[in-house]
Amino acid sequence: MRIVFMGTPDFAVPTLEALAGAGHDIVACYSQPPRPAGRRGLELVASPVQQAAERLGIPVFTPKSLKGEAAQTAFAAHNAHVAVVVAYGLLLPLPILEAPAHGCYNGHGSLLPRWRGAAPMQRAIMAGDTATGVQVMKMDLGMDTGPIALTRTTPIDDTTTLGDLHDTLSQLCAQAMVEAMDRLAKGDLPLTPQSEDGILHAAKIDKAETRIDWSMPSSRLLRHIHGLSPMPGAWCEMVLGGKPVRVKWLRVEVAEGEGQPGMVLDDNLTVACGEGTALRPVELLKAGGKQASREEFLRGNSITPGTVLA
Repeated sequence: MRIVFMGTPDFAVPTLEALAGAGHDIVACYSQPPRPAGRRGLELVASPVQQAAERLGIPVFTPKSLKGEAAQTAFAAHNAHVAVVVAYGLLLPLPILEAPAHGCYNGHGSLLPRWRGAAPMQRAIMAGDTATGVQVMKMDLGMDTGPIALTRTTPIDDTTTLGDLHDTLSQLCAQAMVEAMDRLAKGDLPLTPQSEDGILHAAKIDKAETRIDWSMPSSRLLRHIHGLSPMPGAWCEMVLGGKPVRVKWLRVEVAEGEGQPGMVLDDNLTVACGEGTALRPVELLKAGGKQASREEFLRGNSITPGTVLA
């Protein structure tokens, strides 16, 4: 198969590498343009997909938009059998969708139609879902509305963080897409329309959601925190060394105890939550510091029981 691959972040890299490893001819790779990085933002850094494509010797294209006639003509000139899209980040207009002989196939990180949109992995964890997966979908002009070709599922439990799920689904996506492209090449890839029931939109994570709300019951707050870990990370302020410091809670567990929401209940940093519940951290990250276990964190930072966290 002559494939144009379209993707940007780390999540998409295993799929690109797997397709190349399966012997498909990746004739071009499209990724979002290099972004400013570093402390001063002075250096332009290529996306993880662009870096992977360059290692594989694949020509890379980084247009800011695909809406113009010139960009669409250049895309069509690749004469691809199919385009594979994984977390690309740009909308594909109709001329792009129709340019490859077999259209465009997307690897999406949810069980559609649940969690269409920008943050499916985060929303699945935060909502308390017990399972999710990846689906290979033939793209149309809608937002994740196309028919489904293949599905791979994985469980979610109260220990699953966004980082854990990201790594699992990125590998499942690679496996599913290789199988889908092999079957497409053989003319054996049936498509099933999505259900009209159970549609949920996975809205982009808002900055305000990252501040820990201690009024939530602990079971719900645990899922909220894990759905944001490690990035962007759920945080609260603690007074450390006499000054307020932002601390991210990366992994947490439900604990015994009750009190005013946000109050530290004991020397193990158990914190009261809503509805008479409590939570304590397993791993934390202090601003400017390194990720640490609760025990490591408390060896260097004293939090007095009775303190109310902001």
